[in-house]
Amino acid sequence: MTPPRRILLIRPSALGDVCRTVPVLASLKRWAPDARIDWLVQDAFAPAVAAHPDLHAVVPFPRTRFRNWWRSPTVARELWAWLGALRRTRYDMVFDCQGLARSGLFAWCTRAPARVGYANAQEWAWLGVNRRHDAPRDAHTVDRMLALVEAEGVPAQRDMRLYTSEEDRRAVPDSLRGARYAVVAPTSRWEAKRWPDARFAALVRALLDDGGFDRVAVVGGPGERAQCPETINACAQDERIIDLIGATGVGGLMAAIESSSLVVANDSAALHMAVGFDRPYVGLFGPTQLSLVGPYGGQGVTLQRVEPDERPNHKAPEPGRTMMARITLEDVLAGAAEARRLRTGTVTTANAPPRTP
Repeated sequence: MTPPRRILLIRPSALGDVCRTVPVLASLKRWAPDARIDWLVQDAFAPAVAAHPDLHAVVPFPRTRFRNWWRSPTVARELWAWLGALRRTRYDMVFDCQGLARSGLFAWCTRAPARVGYANAQEWAWLGVNRRHDAPRDAHTVDRMLALVEAEGVPAQRDMRLYTSEEDRRAVPDSLRGARYAVVAPTSRWEAKRWPDARFAALVRALLDDGGFDRVAVVGGPGERAQCPETINACAQDERIIDLIGATGVGGLMAAIESSSLVVANDSAALHMAVGFDRPYVGLFGPTQLSLVGPYGGQGVTLQRVEPDERPNHKAPEPGRTMMARITLEDVLAGAAEARRLRTGTVTTANAPPRTP
């Protein structure tokens, strides 16, 4: 098969999923080095991949602007024009790595001759593609995405590297520059995935007192401050604990992680960024199937305390909160010491076996 000249990769969201889709981009660029490769991504998450050297351009999807398009003729016209621009670019090949109704619609709107996606996609998304491939549902999400490119004869490159721009790096606070610091991400969209706030507050203090760090940066997204009042209070009491919750964009968050010496986080995008920047990490997991969506390699430790008869369900507060509460502060501090000692591979104390990408 002759490599195409114009390729569109579709993976709009979520932030962590965008970060771990970069192996698809790397695979396509190695296969078609002269091709123009664009990435359709939610505009808020575009900085996660905008600086990647294999990418020609980001195609930002303004999700918030288009959310209620049917209520405004002006917005409806903007959406129609945006979809028309996808078609006018005349892509030769499209990869729908999300496999949901919206991404399937985007793929179909390109009218590309080759539109690749999952045969078992959800929400009828397979209707938007014309080259459908099976990907095992029991495989890690990264391996499932790479199965799409491999089915098209593209050798898989398991290259998780992320990149930042100079502007992103300038967003890192002066208080962190030159310091040995840890990044702590105490928030999560789902309540069941959150380690107790009081333990995060104790952790940030312990990392300074006993962990050998000069600073701790506490990170999170806009609107997440209510999740961690005790941790925020710890920031107010010690100038060495830097409160960055809602204070950085995606690019600034990535740059802070890139220069860190350790990342401790719930099941969130920060962990996948740590993998992408080859930073030691400790991942705290409750109702999550690690073998499917956990960190893909890297220098890290994953902690999970799930009983054999418990079925993970991250959308329900219980038993997720109970699972997360089983992880002790001592577990996390020991994991942090182990993560920093590692050079390659992943150590796991979860019920699921470790992965070897």
